[in-house]
Amino acid sequence: MCGIILLHSIPVKNFYSATLQNHPRGGDVVQIMNACIEAVEPGNAIRRFVKREKNLLYIEDRIYLLDEFDRVTVLGLGKATKAMSRALLDLLPPHPSRGLLIPKQAFDPPASGFEVCAGGHPIPTHASVIAGNKAFDLVSSLTERDLLICLISGGGSALMTSPQHGLDLADLQTLTKLLLACGARVDEINTLRRHLDRAKGGGIAKPANGARIASLILSDVVANPLEAIASGPTAPDPTTKEDALNILKKYDLIEKIPAAILQVLENSPETLKPDDPLFERVQNVLVGSNFLASQAGLEMAKSFGFHAHFLGDTWQGEARGVARELCGYFELNYERPFCLIAGGETTVTLRGYGKGGRNQELALAAAIEMNGMENVMLVSLATDGEDGPTDAAGAVVTGETLKRAGKIGMDVESFWGNNDSYSFFDRLGDLLKPGPTGTNVNDLLILFGF
Repeated sequence: MCGIILLHSIPVKNFYSATLQNHPRGGDVVQIMNACIEAVEPGNAIRRFVKREKNLLYIEDRIYLLDEFDRVTVLGLGKATKAMSRALLDLLPPHPSRGLLIPKQAFDPPASGFEVCAGGHPIPTHASVIAGNKAFDLVSSLTERDLLICLISGGGSALMTSPQHGLDLADLQTLTKLLLACGARVDEINTLRRHLDRAKGGGIAKPANGARIASLILSDVVANPLEAIASGPTAPDPTTKEDALNILKKYDLIEKIPAAILQVLENSPETLKPDDPLFERVQNVLVGSNFLASQAGLEMAKSFGFHAHFLGDTWQGEARGVARELCGYFELNYERPFCLIAGGETTVTLRGYGKGGRNQELALAAAIEMNGMENVMLVSLATDGEDGPTDAAGAVVTGETLKRAGKIGMDVESFWGNNDSYSFFDRLGDLLKPGPTGTNVNDLLILFGF
């Protein structure tokens, strides 16, 4: 059920930029990006792993006899909630009987008995707390005769929040802002969230009163650890409170965070661990990942005559450093034309007050490294269509980017020093603005040699 699907008639999203519109192979580049996104489109991901034959429901390698359950309930959480829920409902008429969906942006309920309760992102808001309370009410009403199907995707950590006793929303907001500003990795941020939030680290599975749980998970975390995706609402947590404290020490935040956070880390019980018998009734299935997106892009590149190579899907670290390392691949002896695809998620340590996101920051750093190189291109793309607090998903650069900027009087150093990559690429027309894609599997870094 989980093979790679390659679609050649892909609806082209608005990935065109000035460079791509004027490049002789720009159309091929756009199709490759679209192939990556289409492979992890949430509906496709659900359909690969979920099948139904009459009253038998197949989820990966398990079979659920629907007649054995009084109710089938859905809890959707994350940026891909809309598409995932619609695909599931298409497969399960007349089930499920009710559901709660927690997306980033509100939409009309897909069926009667369903409630849509949008949360806040990337910083949790009061709406996130309301969503968290509703989720607890829903799962607490379940019994052993119920089946709960969870649809989990990126962004869920902020969208659904239930602070541990002794904390309030403002404490979590302050901590999240501090972690984002200092360049903490997503997995590190989620380690802290699991120990400070009742809904995370298996927290949704715990109050479900013995109901069977099947979670379909679209990964937005490097290397796909289940406990890190949306902070693992139905997954065990292998990390400890000591690990959480060490992250605060690593980024020198002990003296900057609200005192209540340290008190909770010292006094609250540990999260649920992998050996807890509760998880015998829980099935967690990874239905989409950065790896799958990368492989689909590589297959499309091969169909266009590129020599395609995978550079791995665990790229992390400061965006500027990753750009420098990636650009080194242009100097290697790959047969041309080539297409190299890497995946992961970088971070940005803020030095200025400009506008941008990690993909735009990486692209600007790459433009500096690539300056003067001939017949090369780098695309940095957030698969959810949103890079940081901007309406762009990333940017496109070549060895000519800085030369073009210079011709219109742009000094790259001023943009570079102020973390203002958005303004730089906006003036060049090389931002990628596909709009929200409905999926989220980290970032894609695509290198071309022509």
